[in-house]
Amino acid sequence: MTHQPTERLHGLDALRGGALLLGVVLHASLSFFPQQIWIVADEHTSIGAAWVFFAIHLFRMTAFFLIAGLFAHMMLARKGWLGFARDRAVRITGPLLAFWFPVMAGIVTALVWNAHVQGLVVPGAPPPPPPTYDWTNIPLTHLWFLYVLTLFCLATLILRAPFAALDRGGGWGRAVDRLTGALIGWWTPFVLAAPLAVAFWLDPKWIAFFAIPTPDAGLVPHTAALVGFGAAFALGFLLDRRRDLLGRIAGWWPVYLILAVVSGVWSYILAGGPSLAPMAEPTQAKAVAAAVVAMAVFSSALAAVALCLRFLSGHSPVRRYLADASYWVYILHLPLVMLAQVWVQDWAAPWWLKLIGVSLGVFAVCLLSYELTVRHGSMGKWLNGRRIPWRKPVADPAAIPAE
Repeated sequence: MTHQPTERLHGLDALRGGALLLGVVLHASLSFFPQQIWIVADEHTSIGAAWVFFAIHLFRMTAFFLIAGLFAHMMLARKGWLGFARDRAVRITGPLLAFWFPVMAGIVTALVWNAHVQGLVVPGAPPPPPPTYDWTNIPLTHLWFLYVLTLFCLATLILRAPFAALDRGGGWGRAVDRLTGALIGWWTPFVLAAPLAVAFWLDPKWIAFFAIPTPDAGLVPHTAALVGFGAAFALGFLLDRRRDLLGRIAGWWPVYLILAVVSGVWSYILAGGPSLAPMAEPTQAKAVAAAVVAMAVFSSALAAVALCLRFLSGHSPVRRYLADASYWVYILHLPLVMLAQVWVQDWAAPWWLKLIGVSLGVFAVCLLSYELTVRHGSMGKWLNGRRIPWRKPVADPAAIPAE
């Protein structure tokens, strides 16, 4: 049966808040890789930075899409298709269009500064020609998440009409709810990983170390990204109909965690560490790597969801604050991370200390700007759907009835 919840899922608030901090750490780790894969290459590198990136990248965005799918169904059920379309256009597509240029400006500033620091800019020499972009390579930056989420929301609206026509008696909905119940168990990561593994195996440009390829350039996302993130979004969408199943997911956390650790370590080994060499040929070795990496993606995402639901389901003002701030931190952080990386790249300090410093510094700037410019104003209402007043109104003692 369809479950219509009213209680807030504090465990998923905890996951959103934790994942936003890990997103800052993930991008900050890129400059410390043993081989240069980022525009900034720090003087102090370590294989440990590659481990940090790999562990976070495996699950983070997949878990975010699962949460996004759950929220999408909740919004659709509350506001109807027209209200859903309006809300997603304002709060998802709107920020993508509004913040893309400022984010790109910040990234270009970091690029130019880094070029000067590295001596790549010769005074008096003509500047290099600007790159040319079209729909196949336009840089979406880290805001690609909003673009892909917009596509998923459009797909939701398109698929809603035929499903609603078929489900006038409620039979299809009950069947879908029963299938969702059958999907949830220790076997869930295996089921979800199967189509993603096929997408990996068929992709001649697939790099195992990056797991699901980030669709950050061009308007047509990678097939593997659509399959992997689409499956996570669909699962979240269905789980909002059956929130009673979230307790079952929480109960399976030990299994999901063990699967995540085993498949995650195995994936790293099969990927050759921070190797950027694509697995071009559909060989047996690639098939094994594709299956293991796909398993690691979904088992780690489900482990993160299950752990937060199991152990962080109580209300916490700090976690709720971080969850509210997560959208702003996500939008703002990448140019700041790149600028900080340029600043510290020549410092005589170990890589891990600079990684911590960059992450905490950027996180602090993002939270401070959120508190001063977003949370209590119109930006807060735009991004989070509500504006938090600076001070809570104090009740008039005379208006409190005597006992």
